[in-house]
Amino acid sequence: MGAEGTGQQTGTGTGRRRFLGTVAGLGAAAAAGTGLRSLEDPPPAETAARRPGPRPPRTRPLFLGTYTSDGRGGTGVGYGTYDTLTGRITAGGVVTGVADPSYLALAPSGRTLYAVNEREEGGVTAMALRPDGRPAVLGTRSTGGAGPCHLSVHPGGRWLLSANYLSGSVAVHPVDPATGALGERTDLVTHTDPPPGPGQDGPHAHQILTAPDGRHVLAVDLGNDTVYTYRLDTSAGRLTRLSHAALRPGAGPRHLTFHPSGGFAYLANEVDNTVVVCRYDRRSGRLTPGAPQSTGTGPGTSFPAQILVTRGGRFAYLANRGHNSLTRYAVEAGGARLRLLDTVPVGGDFPRQIAFSPDQRWLFAANQKSGSVTVFAVDARTGALRRAGAPFTAPVPVCVLPR
Repeated sequence: MGAEGTGQQTGTGTGRRRFLGTVAGLGAAAAAGTGLRSLEDPPPAETAARRPGPRPPRTRPLFLGTYTSDGRGGTGVGYGTYDTLTGRITAGGVVTGVADPSYLALAPSGRTLYAVNEREEGGVTAMALRPDGRPAVLGTRSTGGAGPCHLSVHPGGRWLLSANYLSGSVAVHPVDPATGALGERTDLVTHTDPPPGPGQDGPHAHQILTAPDGRHVLAVDLGNDTVYTYRLDTSAGRLTRLSHAALRPGAGPRHLTFHPSGGFAYLANEVDNTVVVCRYDRRSGRLTPGAPQSTGTGPGTSFPAQILVTRGGRFAYLANRGHNSLTRYAVEAGGARLRLLDTVPVGGDFPRQIAFSPDQRWLFAANQKSGSVTVFAVDARTGALRRAGAPFTAPVPVCVLPR
């Protein structure tokens, strides 16, 4: 996100949120202002390989985030469904009144959806998921910072964590256990040290998540080339800093994901176009970065965005916005090593965010600049990706969240 811009400038000389080319394929969706439209029926994809166990429902919910303040963007949080046998997305509608919902997260209970409001006066919005599939807005709370771009729910479901990109801070909000609504912020921590990396104008918190052990919260800061480890007081909702891991100057760390073993994590570095395997100490919460590795996209930067790891821990996938591709890695040595396998064209422009379906049969890519969501079938044995039909059209999709 340090590459796109909100009209503000980082030290890299590129805007934070408006690095948006002409968005193609919006057509009637933009004219109608629905914020979410399906294409004409795409050719059916081959059915994903069947796995043992009960057959899943034929359709499941799916949500889309966008920028409402962009003239080519949507009007709120999009909702619809996807077919569990073909991956095909079908539009449902839009929840209006949610400003710039550029990142979404579900409560562990599955009953509440949360969105950032990525604006100068940042906020987080809670939405109850009704039986008819339409989210209902419960309310919005201030994050105390500017340009929040990521949020996650603590595994206990009682606390919402958010990262303010433009002001380089992280926030905590309480969650009402009965309704999922948010209370007033209980903490706000600004990243004041170490100093910003080369070409940066200050800290830029890009992600905040809880480690698999549930004991530590990690915040990734692109501007400071740092990942911070905190302890969350689950009674008071306060963060205590325990340690920080410094990346090489100019790395620009953006997104972290853990191996299912919990002993390793993988970090996508936006600015220097690398990935890094990090060792994670469960007892102290300390992260130790390894050597930078190739994204497989060639020289220059491809603005790597998000990295995912399969539930079994055998494969990892990286979205490359500038290269318009997905990199596939084999995960080896119990999570300690990534081996680059290939890169696959994403079939869209600027894949900002990727997500698995809960059963990991499908991988969805939100292509910001082409106004499309691409769906891939995931081969459970080889990790290979295969396009599943034509892309789904949506105005400036920057986050896709299948349920």
